[in-house]
Amino acid sequence: MGTPITRKPAAKRAASPKLATAASDSSAKPFLRFYHSEELRKRTMAMLTTLESARDPTVHRGALANLAVELTNAGLDYYFIKPLKLAKAGFVVEQSAGLGMTGVQQLMGSVIRNILGRMDGPQLLSVGHSLRRFMQ
Repeated sequence: MGTPITRKPAAKRAASPKLATAASDSSAKPFLRFYHSEELRKRTMAMLTTLESARDPTVHRGALANLAVELTNAGLDYYFIKPLKLAKAGFVVEQSAGLGMTGVQQLMGSVIRNILGRMDGPQLLSVGHSLRRFMQ
């Protein structure tokens, strides 16, 4: 056999400052957004304004949790159910998907309400701020 080939360890390259800045900037990261009804948008904006101006944001935990569940359901519908309908996947497939989504929505709704229901004022305001940024 021949002489074994030895490899030198690859030198670590420092990330360029330009790349590091771009990676930390959220606008440089990939994202997905979905369209929802104008009525849901108005209710979301009203809820966020109410939350942000509240003396005690914890009073609005339940309303924020219900809104988060509704937005989650709208997103699941937009990303999963509507494409199935557009693809004309068939009645049985659509019904199966709808049934599965109902279970997912019930489970997620319970988790969302449980988590938001335990948050304090600053945490709720942080969630509200994130929702507002998502809507831009």
